[in-house]
Amino acid sequence: MIVRSLSGRDDARGLLRVNALSWREAYADLLPEEVLESYQHPNPSEDDVDRLFQGLPEEGVVLVAVEGGSVRGFADFRWDDESIKAFVGPEEAGLRAIYVHPDDWGDGIGTMLLVEGLSRLPNWVQAVRLEVLADNEQARGFYKSRRFERTGATTHEIGDTEYPTVIYTRTL
Repeated sequence: MIVRSLSGRDDARGLLRVNALSWREAYADLLPEEVLESYQHPNPSEDDVDRLFQGLPEEGVVLVAVEGGSVRGFADFRWDDESIKAFVGPEEAGLRAIYVHPDDWGDGIGTMLLVEGLSRLPNWVQAVRLEVLADNEQARGFYKSRRFERTGATTHEIGDTEYPTVIYTRTL
């Protein structure tokens, strides 16, 4: 398994596929089926790939975990003012996502992505913040076991519904 920066359209297609499959599996019991089906398609179009690249920040890092030429997971860390969430402070980075292909859950890929992402943060970053759905026990357990502490709560709109979320912070 190699963890490296996102590079090229094949990586982007793989990232989008992993995102869709993992999202659907992770949230199957948390979100309505119509929301899951409408979120992303596991076979992204070229327009989807273009939108991904257009949405990448100037200040951040998107990593992919690749094995045998196939993207198996990704992580998205950001520290620019325009693409971080309101709960991320001035000397902090936001972890927007870590997703791993459902077939690889429990194999350590998420941890590898997290460790590599933390190692690539600028020296001035003093903490990393993220939010997870409050009912997503799997994600909450992942972050708690990796020294993130619950530091707040908010909501996140998915579809037309607000869902409660929990904010986690890891001081560096």
